[in-house]
Amino acid sequence: MLKNKVKIFRVEAGLSQKELSFAAGVTRQTMSLIEKGEYNPTIILCLRICYALDKTLDEVFWLNEEEFEREES
Repeated sequence: MLKNKVKIFRVEAGLSQKELSFAAGVTRQTMSLIEKGEYNPTIILCLRICYALDKTLDEVFWLNEEEFEREES
C-alpha cells in the first residue's frame, strides 16, 4: 500500500478536498480515500495530485516497504 502526505500538503496549500479533487480529475470521495490510505491511485493520478500541489512524486507518495515485503512472501 502506498503511504502519502496528500492531506498535509493540501492543507498547507490552502485547498479543500473538493478543489484538489477537481484539479486531479476525481471525486471528493476518492480523494478522501487516498488521504486515508484506503485507495491506491494510479501513477497518472498520483502525478496529477502532485502537479496540483506543486510537489514531486517522492515528496507526496512512498511505498510502505514492510507491507510490500509481507505481500511478496
